Amino acid sequence: MTTVREVLVRTHPESLVDELIAAYGEAKTTYYAGVYRLSSVAGGRFCEAAYRLLEEIVDGRHTALGDGLNTSRLQDRLARSPHTHDRAVRHFIPRALRVAYDVRNNRGVAHLAAEIDSNVQDATLVVTILDWVLAEFVRLSGSADLAGANALVKELVTFKVPAIQEFDGQPKVLKAGLPVRDHVLTLLYWCGVRGVDYPELLAWVPRPMKTNLRRTLRVLEGEAHVHQTGHRVFITFAGQKYVESNNLLAPL
Repeated sequence: MTTVREVLVRTHPESLVDELIAAYGEAKTTYYAGVYRLSSVAGGRFCEAAYRLLEEIVDGRHTALGDGLNTSRLQDRLARSPHTHDRAVRHFIPRALRVAYDVRNNRGVAHLAAEIDSNVQDATLVVTILDWVLAEFVRLSGSADLAGANALVKELVTFKVPAIQEFDGQPKVLKAGLPVRDHVLTLLYWCGVRGVDYPELLAWVPRPMKTNLRRTLRVLEGEAHVHQTGHRVFITFAGQKYVESNNLLAPL
């Protein structure tokens, strides 16, 4: 499946795309690990790269990474750029970035004991904005593979699973002792809208779960938690709700 990086480097400088993707990954990883302050800091790095991508789109060049960037002045300039540019470039993305950027720069990172700690809500806002902005860059990429681009956008706006770690492309559920149904649904949630072929899912589950995997899937399908089309297995909205309601996505 085409990756976000592969889509973006077709039309944007590789160094900017790599910085954007790295900051995005760090923000999401630290968020799901419960390190909310660092997540907001990584969100600020993402914004720095994203602002430069907007510069590149409008001007054909960008402020070098590491050099100072007056984001307020840039936002005004983007708003005045020719209407041939998408409204997302001129208005929507810059405004969204401003919110995420200001949370990082202007919200206090230390809170009095009597205050409600806003780090969780701040970090949640930031990572949601990052999802949306990255999805917009994919949409604006003009990818010829519309189906693939649409799938990427859907993936980006779906919450990721912090209880899974990849090893050579193979996911491993990190929460030991989960019931088989929860283990399988967690894997399928991680797969998102693309689903997974049954043989691949079989390879992912621990050995004791392999024997009865088909029966487990039949039960889950009867409960409308999964849908099977040929050899392909997908999680349904009901399955996603089950995973979220049972706290299977909680940081370790």
